[in-house]
Amino acid sequence: MTKLCNQDWFKDDRLKTVLGILNGEGGETRIVGGAVRNALMDQPVGDIDLATTLVPDAVMARAKDAGMKAIPTGIDHGTVTVVCEGKPFETTTLRADVETFGRHATVRFGTDWAEDAARRDFTINALYADADGKIHDPVGGLADIETKTVRFIGEAETRIREDYLRILRFFRFFAWYGGGRPDADGLRASARARDGLASLSAERVWAETKKLLTARDPSRALLWMRQTGILTAIVPESEKWGIDAIPALIDCEAALGWQPDPYLRLAAIIPPYDVRVTELADRLKFSNAERALFLAFATAPAISGATTALALRKLLYRNGRDGILIRLKLALASARGKAAAGDLDAAGEAGKLGQLVDFAERWEKPQMPFSGGDIVAAGVPAGPAVGDYLKKLEDWWIEGDFKADRAALAARLDALRKDKA
Repeated sequence: MTKLCNQDWFKDDRLKTVLGILNGEGGETRIVGGAVRNALMDQPVGDIDLATTLVPDAVMARAKDAGMKAIPTGIDHGTVTVVCEGKPFETTTLRADVETFGRHATVRFGTDWAEDAARRDFTINALYADADGKIHDPVGGLADIETKTVRFIGEAETRIREDYLRILRFFRFFAWYGGGRPDADGLRASARARDGLASLSAERVWAETKKLLTARDPSRALLWMRQTGILTAIVPESEKWGIDAIPALIDCEAALGWQPDPYLRLAAIIPPYDVRVTELADRLKFSNAERALFLAFATAPAISGATTALALRKLLYRNGRDGILIRLKLALASARGKAAAGDLDAAGEAGKLGQLVDFAERWEKPQMPFSGGDIVAAGVPAGPAVGDYLKKLEDWWIEGDFKADRAALAARLDALRKDKA
């Protein structure tokens, strides 16, 4: 109880106000799920979700009577978002599953906290805290938090058949909150049911995969996913490429203060071939920006520590920064990993690559101070010749390390036109 009561999020007046209007007069409301779990595991608390014995109409009525906005975000399934002074609290009536099919379920509302807990996925997600900070634990979540065990509530195979996305959630929560080995029952059930992943929408699979890859250290989760065939089921491109680069990348991120980047980590386990990347983007329905990023990575040249600053500037200009940076960071992580194993040559390579990464992160694309309009103004008739001259001027400007100004480019154009004449 003290652990919650002393935390700033729990002392927030807006939370106290919402709990105040939803408690009493036949209603009981508690904080549920992620906020309680994270608070007990000394993790940052984000969204604060509430569970209540009140039916949705009663929640909306009480909120409106108190002058708050109440949004029926999922009222058919019991969810109302109560907004207090700009802060949203997703509030859901206690439920029991009548019938489940994928992410959708037929539910009935109730007042039984144990019944509500029983329909959730993992024990650490079925903890409730009342307005006084007292923890209510219907399914043994507190013990699992102590041991960092991610365990399904009830029969693991049954819970997975209700929604096959729970396979990926099992590994995602293990990456974020687990310790040691994954729960044996959950691991076996996930492996047996992995073919069910094919029934999920690409959007759900990709969203869950990104969350997993954003964990501080997903390496153990990825290892178990690989051993059970689940990683191959969702990212077959990784099957022959492997996940050996991940530990060194995680160590590099920690040492250099890089924020966890799911895209960089995915790039570490897939081959940098544009055809394979395109297949991956199509299958998981990447956004346009994600597709462009991974294609930039796949088509960017490999870079070593021997690359000069001028050569890097040229590569950055012609290829863009994003793909080059991914290549550089993966190369740096690999070199640091080898250096940590005693490879002295790799230590020198890592130092040089680190300098290149720093430069690439600060680099801003220069703008050539001469355009097609300038070429036309110089007397070249509009048409294909303008593009030809512009390309030659740009190549010359790049080879000169981007230093030529308008006058120098104009003089170069004159020279090109005379040579052509």
